[in-house]
Amino acid sequence: MPSLKALKNRIGSVKNTRKITKAMQMVAAAKLRRAQEAAEAARPYAERMTAVMSALAAGVGTGDDAPRLLAGNGRDQVHLLVVMTGERGLCGGFNSSIVKLARARANELVAQGKTVKMLTVGKKGREQLKRDWSAAFVGHVDLGEVKRVGYGNAQTITRQVNAAFEDGSVDVVTIFYNRFQSVISQIPTMQQIIPARFEGGATTALYDYEPSEEVILADLLPRSIATQVFTALLENGASEQGARMSAMDNATRNAGDMINKLTIQYNRSRQAAITKELIEIISGAEAL
Repeated sequence: MPSLKALKNRIGSVKNTRKITKAMQMVAAAKLRRAQEAAEAARPYAERMTAVMSALAAGVGTGDDAPRLLAGNGRDQVHLLVVMTGERGLCGGFNSSIVKLARARANELVAQGKTVKMLTVGKKGREQLKRDWSAAFVGHVDLGEVKRVGYGNAQTITRQVNAAFEDGSVDVVTIFYNRFQSVISQIPTMQQIIPARFEGGATTALYDYEPSEEVILADLLPRSIATQVFTALLENGASEQGARMSAMDNATRNAGDMINKLTIQYNRSRQAAITKELIEIISGAEAL
């Protein structure tokens, strides 16, 4: 049985840990509000962009005149997986769920005889994937010093993937991230961005385009891809803070339960020690 001093030190240590987790929970809650507002504000624009692009893509099709970002390069051999995770841990299964989905997709592609390349966004995903997939790494985007993700960060990633597609080093590009649903629910999402796919956004309205649909698509497709990447970064940011807030809340509750149990154990041990001393005193007095 631990000594009273050891129990007292452990109770103090757990109390200090609870203070830290409670502070982290409050910080995550403050950051979550801003991140959630940013993610929700971006959704209407992204949805409308998808609707317009879907209508344009339906009119153009995938013929010879279609832009390469829409029709593809005619190959499906080399896949680039853009894995977006957080720069920090202590956020429950947020990072692991994204990595799990990306790893499953990579294994599936390899089983089909495809070549897999990976671009990691966020340190935690890179750390988890480097053991099995370090040979597939082709780049890394560090957002550790970025306090608030902006459209420029999405453009940086978009330029890298577009350049890889244009020079023929990759054929298909897919992004992996967590879509924010609530504080306790984040949905691991896989989304192909090159060749562009627009699902569920087609509109029944008829428009005459000037200049041609092909010209408009060629101009809007890079912007649409950047918008999808930016939306994914915002959704990831809100998901990370929500997961961290939930994880720190659970840690704070667990610390409180542990303090209660240790306090009971300390009081029982102290009572037993006092009782033992009294028995020894009484026994000594009777012996006299």
